[in-house]
Amino acid sequence: MIPDLANGVLATDLVQAYPDGYRLFGKPKMNKAVDGVSFRLHEGETLGIVGESGSGKSTLGRMIAGIETPYSGAVSFWGEPYAPVGSFLWRQQRRHVQLVFQNPAAVVDPRWTIHAQVREALLTHEALTRETADERTQEALALVGLGSMGHRLPHQLSGGQLQRAVIARALILRPRLLICDEAVSALDVSVQAQIINLLLDLRERLKLTIMFISHDLSVVRHISHRMGVMYHGKLLEIGDTQALFDAPRHEYTRRLLSAIPVEKPRRSKKREIDNSRAL
Repeated sequence: MIPDLANGVLATDLVQAYPDGYRLFGKPKMNKAVDGVSFRLHEGETLGIVGESGSGKSTLGRMIAGIETPYSGAVSFWGEPYAPVGSFLWRQQRRHVQLVFQNPAAVVDPRWTIHAQVREALLTHEALTRETADERTQEALALVGLGSMGHRLPHQLSGGQLQRAVIARALILRPRLLICDEAVSALDVSVQAQIINLLLDLRERLKLTIMFISHDLSVVRHISHRMGVMYHGKLLEIGDTQALFDAPRHEYTRRLLSAIPVEKPRRSKKREIDNSRAL
């Protein structure tokens, strides 16, 4: 159930283009990483964005997060356009959207304890006493199942535990939007399930809005209310996740779905028959 359809994020005809080489004369040719993408992400909803590597899904995520300015088009965040990147107003807006990336070890300081790193994110944005900050930090660590591990250094945690710590750091500022970019793809399957279940639990507890970017359709199916399929920078189709799995409209989506591994050959055969009927 999506609790609120009035608020959230509105992306309008987003384009992101980068110069493709250099020319001595004239403007360089622009390569479009995202090409005319529009959608609405409702408050309280989880929107999955799927596609192969190079499809533009991570670039789209950075524009929705407000950390990359679109070449053209616009993003409205809870009814307000993003301020220019680096401005004071932009910094205020940015605290309301946080990101969780694929490799947690790449975004933590190996010399600081987990507690110190989660607390630092809080102290950077809020004027709090050290005691209050410590209490908030401990609450955040307990929320992700690391209540007794705040004193540890990053190398003393497993991959799944470290990703939980990164999630705690993202949630310490009580954001409206959480963007997960391949947040479980580097983890073992059993640990993936634990992190997905944690995100589902946090979504209900904190009324989070989530944009979940992944190449793994099985994971997206489990966590998302709606799903968008990207290919070569374009959003080919978007809709209710189960509906897209049952009756994909685009040929590319059907090819993606047919490539999902299944446990039993009979299920694979049935899916091939169903997809052929949808053609």
